[in-house]
Amino acid sequence: MTMMTPPPLDVYSSQQQEEEEMLVPHSEFSNEGAQPMEVVGQGDTVSTVENQPSEDPPSSRFTWAIDNFSRLTVKKHYSDIFTVGGFKWRVLIFPKGNNVDQLSMYLDVADAATLPYGWSRQAQFSLAVVNQITSKFSIRKDTQHQFNARESDWGFTSFMPLGEIYDPSKGYLVNDTLIVEADVVVRKVDSCWQYDSKKETGFVGLKNQGATCYMNSLLQTLYHVPYFRKAVYHMPTTENDMPSGSIPLALQSLFYKLQYSDSSVATKELTKSFGWDTYDSFMQHDVQELNRVLSEKLEDKMKGTVVEGTIQQLFEGHHMNYIECINVDYKSTRKESFYDLQLDVKGCRDVYASFDKYVEVERLEGDNKYHAEQHGLQDAKKGVLFIDFPPVLQLQLKRFEYDFMRDTMVKINDRYEFPLQLDLDRENGKYLSPDADRSVRNLYTLHSVLVHSGGVHGGHYYAYIRPTLSDQWFKFDDERVTKEDMKKALEEQYGGEEELPQTNPGFNNTPFKFTKYSNAYMLVYIRESDRDKIICNVDEKDIAEHLRVRLKKEQEEKEQKRKEKAEAHLYTIIKVARDEDLSEQIGKDIFFDLVDHDKVRSFRIQKQTLFTVFKEEVAKEFGIPVQFLRFWFWAKRQNHTYRPNRPLSVAEEAQIVCHLREASNKANNAELKLFLEIERSADLHPLPLPEKTSADILLFFKLYDPEKEELRYVGRSFVKALGKPTEILTKLNELAGFPPNEEIDLFEEIKFEPNVMCEHIDKRLTFRGSQLEDGDIICYQRVISKEDEERFRFPDVPSFLEYVHNRQIVHFRSLDKPKEDDFCLELSKLYTYDDVVDRVAHKLGLDDPSKIRLTAHNCYSQQPKPQPIKYRGVDHLSDMLVHYNQTSDILYYEVLDIPLPELQGLKTLKVAFHHSTKDEVSVHTIRLPKQSTVGDVINDLKTKVELSNPDAEIRLLEVFYHKIYKIFPLHEKIENINDQYWTLRAEEIPEEEKNLGPNNRLIHVYHFTKDASQNHMQVQNFGEPFFLLIHEGETLAEVKQRIQKKLQVSDDEFAKWKFAFLSLGRPDYLQDTDIVSSRFQRRDVYGAWEQYLGLEHSDNAPKRSYQTNQNRHTFEKPVKIYN
Repeated sequence: MTMMTPPPLDVYSSQQQEEEEMLVPHSEFSNEGAQPMEVVGQGDTVSTVENQPSEDPPSSRFTWAIDNFSRLTVKKHYSDIFTVGGFKWRVLIFPKGNNVDQLSMYLDVADAATLPYGWSRQAQFSLAVVNQITSKFSIRKDTQHQFNARESDWGFTSFMPLGEIYDPSKGYLVNDTLIVEADVVVRKVDSCWQYDSKKETGFVGLKNQGATCYMNSLLQTLYHVPYFRKAVYHMPTTENDMPSGSIPLALQSLFYKLQYSDSSVATKELTKSFGWDTYDSFMQHDVQELNRVLSEKLEDKMKGTVVEGTIQQLFEGHHMNYIECINVDYKSTRKESFYDLQLDVKGCRDVYASFDKYVEVERLEGDNKYHAEQHGLQDAKKGVLFIDFPPVLQLQLKRFEYDFMRDTMVKINDRYEFPLQLDLDRENGKYLSPDADRSVRNLYTLHSVLVHSGGVHGGHYYAYIRPTLSDQWFKFDDERVTKEDMKKALEEQYGGEEELPQTNPGFNNTPFKFTKYSNAYMLVYIRESDRDKIICNVDEKDIAEHLRVRLKKEQEEKEQKRKEKAEAHLYTIIKVARDEDLSEQIGKDIFFDLVDHDKVRSFRIQKQTLFTVFKEEVAKEFGIPVQFLRFWFWAKRQNHTYRPNRPLSVAEEAQIVCHLREASNKANNAELKLFLEIERSADLHPLPLPEKTSADILLFFKLYDPEKEELRYVGRSFVKALGKPTEILTKLNELAGFPPNEEIDLFEEIKFEPNVMCEHIDKRLTFRGSQLEDGDIICYQRVISKEDEERFRFPDVPSFLEYVHNRQIVHFRSLDKPKEDDFCLELSKLYTYDDVVDRVAHKLGLDDPSKIRLTAHNCYSQQPKPQPIKYRGVDHLSDMLVHYNQTSDILYYEVLDIPLPELQGLKTLKVAFHHSTKDEVSVHTIRLPKQSTVGDVINDLKTKVELSNPDAEIRLLEVFYHKIYKIFPLHEKIENINDQYWTLRAEEIPEEEKNLGPNNRLIHVYHFTKDASQNHMQVQNFGEPFFLLIHEGETLAEVKQRIQKKLQVSDDEFAKWKFAFLSLGRPDYLQDTDIVSSRFQRRDVYGAWEQYLGLEHSDNAPKRSYQTNQNRHTFEKPVKIYN
């Protein structure tokens, strides 16, 4: 099919940052019957609900006028509460965007915090920003969601660009008031929070990794083709393979779990075997694309095995492309294979109509004659016929098409029927070629229906499947599997429109119509004659022994974890840190504090166990007699460090472990952290523990080597509080391996968050005088000479710890290749803007660092931010790497042709120049000081373009959606001109327009066509708009002659054109005798662009290859399986 890969979906709760987008064009949603806007005084906020009482389902429209929108400073802004279906709702907006440069808007359950446990409600709804100038330009998006405690709001993170809202010419923000509408339909809800799919249906679902519902629906469909599943099981794998590195093993593992597991199955191993990262799992793709790529990959992996050729046997059919001359005996044929068939939906009422269209004969005649070998140009007929169909027939319905009128992708939600039984031998085998084997009966039974719910830019996928081809259907929707009737699987997936019943027609005559944007997207049929072969029995003997052993072991481990989780409230986790842990971690994994408690030995102990019993278990574990063990509590200090605080008392050691946990841990979590003190002799034998009195302080020691830039743990020792450091210098030298009289400097490591604090210790003061206590850390080093001080990067402990605390490895990527690391640099978070660009310029061999421009990274979208970092616009590297509450390690760079400070003083505009005599458009980048005017732009442009004569005058226009919105005055400053959302067009001013007389009028002329794909006809503009001078009393016939000459249209083509006067999108067709100027007298419309002479005809022109208003960064990712 021709569908582009949809970008990821944006229909999520406000807490989620998945960047996915669901969009249904506003015209798919009935705008009729909207109440007239109320004019309100400044400072008022108007919220209205128009209720339409009905029993099932209840529905309402809520209107919210948000005054002083541009002055809102809150991050979140809620509407008043309104009630639909007995439930309280409200609209939530993020006026400045939820971590995006877009308006973010959600429907929120207003009383979620007070609802009973396990509440759930289902709603289908649309949210809209009303265009207050032209209602048809209102932006409306719709979706559906099952609201619950975890997802109590749902909507669109990227609803519409803030730039469009703030653009006064667009009409969304008028008098600083934004008008928002919410249409809500409440539907009956299933209680899914305690639902057991296996128990209810015998099947289990697949977990969604973020946006992998498209993959889940396909995998369930393939799994439920037993012949395919059996072939996957028989692909050769070994016990040494890892699922994350082997697609066959990962698929075997997934299918085994679907067959034998009691709960939903994860797909992470499979996507890892595809070579996907987390970002790929949050990218929504096209089911058909994944199906083809996966089939090709499996076909390749099956080669040379016992199951070679399975993919072809199941899914491969063949058709014949032919061209047959009518007047001479000549025929050309070409045989092609297919794994799936793409069927047209638009203009076809059902599958049979699509097949009729597929084999439709095209006549090649007139200008389109066929060049036959030896016969020259000949009238011919061209078409496709089928040689054979596969046992499993996959039909891709072309729900997504490129609309050339709108120059965009659209989803076709038209009604499209498909039968339970499909007879492809109908009408004497009209679809079959002469070479087809007519003995094969091509009667098919529907096996599965894959559904897409949503719009062109994303949505949700699920599948209806009947695994054994019985009358019972099942719906596979990610983790949830439900029994469904045939109507749900067939008729309700045909698409089209749904009109909600009205119980009070007199109250409001506007019916609530919803486009059924949930509709079939892929169909799988199984040939009746192959039914028993395809729907075969698959049991354990089909599964390799090593796979059964591996997966049963996984299942046992999973069950053990589940059991531990269920019994967690009965146990306490005790984490025991020892000297060995400190030696192993300090200087490698950590530099500050003493230990990472997640990497020490942990014990799972029943809460009612006596601590003395636990001590015996530790003694046994470490092989140390219990009398040589002393345990210390850890304590979190006010400065956020974590240190051993005091040893357990005799009374505490006599208690049960849960009492100790509560005593040591104010946060009352399930863990108890202890330090184990063991004294050892020189030959490492345990020694009796020294007595600990209030006069004794336990200190820990780290040694720093400035030459090697290394820090390591060397031991601990008790010191007397009133003693002095001079008394332990010999001991410290011994720990370090220094001579006894080596001069050393001592420093106390005090804290490291948010800043490092490491102070020199005065050896003449007592330990108590230096405010040292149990658990404190002393870092020490050799005293170094002045020469060494200059030679070493970090000559002392404080400078080294400062470096470690602030060092940052930054991955730099070229802005042109934003997914590929170019190089890495080790920098300090404290580096200034100048320090960073200096290092980058040096790495790139660039003499002038000011030509480097950096762009920060968006942690949520994994893309560059839209705006680059301004010259010296941030103080430090740390400011460049922070994105809301997350920190990144990625920066993007560009090398500019002029220094960045100079560029920032300039305004850059892209201008499309339309040549006056040639059908030619050239795009020019104009770079001028921000104080420049439009006149300066035109003068600069004149030096770059070819004019019809040296004295020609140029004008600059603003063009948006094939309409001219503005002629820029020459004196207008360019600083506020934005070319991001619309096109700047330059053209020569025709001589006849330079001196307009009182009887002349300059009018807008636009091309248009009427789109009948919706319920009502809608005007769609296309092509290049232009101005035309008309004279008083001039008839349409006279004006047409000038238009034909100007556009150089052939007589035959021009005869098909219709001409209309359009005001606010309504065409009033003109006759040749009509006086054109008489229609352009009214002045009661907003903006001259809404009154125009319309040229109605089909859009046959090739699309321009330029695009001036594209976003700075766009990313589209095809489905790729890398391994």
